[in-house]
Amino acid sequence: MSPRIGLARVSGRSMEPVLREGDRLLVLHGARPRPGRLVVAQLPPGPAGPRPMGVKRATHRRVVDGDVRWWLASDNPGAGTDSRTFGPVRAGAVVAVVLARLPRRRRWASHRRRRA
Repeated sequence: MSPRIGLARVSGRSMEPVLREGDRLLVLHGARPRPGRLVVAQLPPGPAGPRPMGVKRATHRRVVDGDVRWWLASDNPGAGTDSRTFGPVRAGAVVAVVLARLPRRRRWASHRRRRA
């Protein structure tokens, strides 16, 4: 699979202050993560069932029983679930690397001229 560009939207507070709820991210699917980079990953299921995709920081790579795994961390550990809860994730669960945060859209007020 060749790398391709995509978009992702931040949901939740786990990556504050770097990323905020609603931020839009430019991501590269199929790219190899590096320690310290932000990634989009399929998080392992929890006791309540499947978890959504999440944006986390790939802190370090480990090899467990011949399998490459990544330790994923929240920048705001008080507001998110990360590898401290679910352990390292398989390299295949990391689906994209974050390239950039896109500027927030400004909401422009309607400026209609009033006739006297």
